[in-house]
Amino acid sequence: MSIQNPETQENELKIKAQSFVLPFTALNRTSLSVAGGKAANLGELTHAGLPVPPGFCVTTEAYGLVAEHANLEPILSELAVTRADDTTSLAKLAASAREKLLAAPVPTLLSQAIAQAYYALGGDESLPVAVRSSATAEDLPFASFAGQQDTYLNIVGVEAVLDAARRCWASLWTDRAVSYRASNGIDHRSVRLAIAVQRMVEAAVAGVLFTANPLTGHRRQAVIDASPGLGEAIVSGAVNPDHFVVDTATGEIIERRLGEKRLAVQALPGGGTQRVEFADRSKEACLSDVQIRDLATLGARVEAHYGTPQDTEWAIDTSGHLWLTQARPITTLFPLPDDAPKTDDLLRVYFSLSVAQGVYRPITLMGLQGFVFHLRIFWPVHHFSNYQHNASMPM
Repeated sequence: MSIQNPETQENELKIKAQSFVLPFTALNRTSLSVAGGKAANLGELTHAGLPVPPGFCVTTEAYGLVAEHANLEPILSELAVTRADDTTSLAKLAASAREKLLAAPVPTLLSQAIAQAYYALGGDESLPVAVRSSATAEDLPFASFAGQQDTYLNIVGVEAVLDAARRCWASLWTDRAVSYRASNGIDHRSVRLAIAVQRMVEAAVAGVLFTANPLTGHRRQAVIDASPGLGEAIVSGAVNPDHFVVDTATGEIIERRLGEKRLAVQALPGGGTQRVEFADRSKEACLSDVQIRDLATLGARVEAHYGTPQDTEWAIDTSGHLWLTQARPITTLFPLPDDAPKTDDLLRVYFSLSVAQGVYRPITLMGLQGFVFHLRIFWPVHHFSNYQHNASMPM
């Protein structure tokens, strides 16, 4: 067995360091294993010409290097034999993994690569960025890890970025994330975490946009929640935002409910954020009708690109420019049948009597008629002429 000399090893490390950091322009939807769900989506949206703030990804290769130094192998072995319902043991193992990652050294070549990418993004130490966790098992069509790994907003300076990156790596092992992976049968060894570092938007107003109605399943309704300041106030549930529903076929704003908007999350000049409380602001919308329709149009572009309804986060800066900061599939919508109507002029209700929740007595044909009658009264639609059902009833 040959032993490499120090110069050869150093050259190999320098070559490997090139895979530690990649710009969004080098990523797309196929980059999941390298960039995680969030960063891969940001790269895909960038390639699609959508208004994404520029940024770069600290790849899963970098996490692997840090995790190797943290010696997580004993913890992974224990997790492999721990039952999904043993939440106490899972939490203890998760805490041990976090401690090890927070204490692990960050190799010099990796820290240098992150610093170089940060300076290239903004030119100096004063650039505010968002540092977002991007795990390989998140933003997937079959599972959503939204909110289970950490995001840090308005991070300023290289040292602050490196500190936020370390905390993001550790957040792959939050109690929630570990429990969620266990309950969904996702192998802990197979999951790695990348980091998206993205220019901060100086947000005047921000929020979330669903390109389909997550409550009703309506596919041609864009649902928008908006509040002044950073979108963190809405995502965290700390504010009662303005709520709008837009018919994407016509552009009509069919629902408008103004929230109190008593709290805003704002960026601080030197880095970090603060929560500011206000008086009731429910008499004034934080978005104009033009901005609401522009958001619905942007959402339609994102959905058209992916071919499936999307859950997005957005921000409008102080100059009025609209930015898209995240997109992921909506995982909670009931799938439409293959023969579902392509227009919304007609409502069809599909249900299966073979799966009945909360039904304690046999369903008779008269009972079914009564159900349809009540549904006809209380369902707020203008058409109920083509009711269909798929009944599986014992004879």
